Amino acid sequence: MPRSDEAESFFFAAYSAVQEVPYGKVTSYGHIAMLIGTPQRPRQIGVCLKHLPEEGNVPEGMLSRFHSGSVPWQRIISAKGVISPRGLAAGGAGGRNRQAVALRAEGVEVMVDALGELSVDLDRYGWFPRQLPSEAAGERRRARENDNEAGESQAEVKEEEVKIKEEDSES
Repeated sequence: MPRSDEAESFFFAAYSAVQEVPYGKVTSYGHIAMLIGTPQRPRQIGVCLKHLPEEGNVPEGMLSRFHSGSVPWQRIISAKGVISPRGLAAGGAGGRNRQAVALRAEGVEVMVDALGELSVDLDRYGWFPRQLPSEAAGERRRARENDNEAGESQAEVKEEEVKIKEEDSES
């Protein structure tokens, strides 16, 4: 079923944000939702990741650059630090174990807790910035550009002042 433009944009934002989670770190569905401006939609982040195509099976379109090889889906876990259980359609326990294996390959310690759930220590491996690094870089760039423009404007004002003083001294 084709997605609406709004859904397509949400998937794009979710996948782009997940791509920024550093190697060897994890974050939550809710944190990704907050970073993309929709804090009320953490479950939809899970839906996006559930529908992330496998690397060799990527459809055409706006989302064609996103697949299991380019989006580190394994780095997204629950806010409690637990690898979310999956239904049969998503690979069941095998999907959860696959996520644990992928995290361990990145050096993330995945433990089995007292309830038998696979969990990660968020104090040690958690990644919870206030904004995405790409947004922070964009803000720094814009600030530099504004500083440069302000500096150029000040230089123009000083040039005008010099011209006026020169004209005054000549008269």
